Amino acid sequence: MRCPAALAELEARLAEPGSGARVVRGRASRTGRAAAVLILFAAPSPDAVPADFELVIIEKSKHLRKHAGQCAFPGGGVEPGDASSEEAALREAREEVGIDPASVDLLGVLPPARVAVTGYHVTPVIGWWREPHPLEVVDQVEVAAVHRIRVGDLIDPANRVTWRLPMGYRGPAFVVADLFIWGFTGHLIDGLLEVAGWAEPWDAHRVALVPERFLHRAGLDTGQ
Repeated sequence: MRCPAALAELEARLAEPGSGARVVRGRASRTGRAAAVLILFAAPSPDAVPADFELVIIEKSKHLRKHAGQCAFPGGGVEPGDASSEEAALREAREEVGIDPASVDLLGVLPPARVAVTGYHVTPVIGWWREPHPLEVVDQVEVAAVHRIRVGDLIDPANRVTWRLPMGYRGPAFVVADLFIWGFTGHLIDGLLEVAGWAEPWDAHRVALVPERFLHRAGLDTGQ
């Protein structure tokens, strides 16, 4: 299948100077352990519009020491055998939920962003899932579930809120069915929708506490 026009346009936008910085928005990082995540778009047809695309999202295991229960993109630390952040993101996606790297075409790479809770500097890698196939939880220690979320549901202003923690931290969140997507992942989706030109106006004054299911309370885990 040929790449949908909207994803080809996104690829071009990501190649423009400064566009990656607009997505990570002041979170650029030069220090810490290197990690990578895969932001993977699937499309039902070459003529699909952005609302019909899907994003692959995982739910992390509730037993993890950091980010337990949170929604995230597949990913993890860059290992010595990885030739690049792109290779690390694809390897982690295969190990976590069975994504075949050969089925993915890369669209762009964003600047590394700092995640304070883990100390990682995470490189978001964006891809088009050219040949979608069934997914399953492979790494049952790290991952509780895998979802394919319609981008139209992320764009919908009715599904957007500002998340809040009792200690005062806030940020953009997405409420899709029974999922609450917040923290670093919500931040990336928010910035990517803006850069892609897919975002619609939404009420940032509509605030919601992060549900217990998606909140790790050990220490001061802000999801950031």
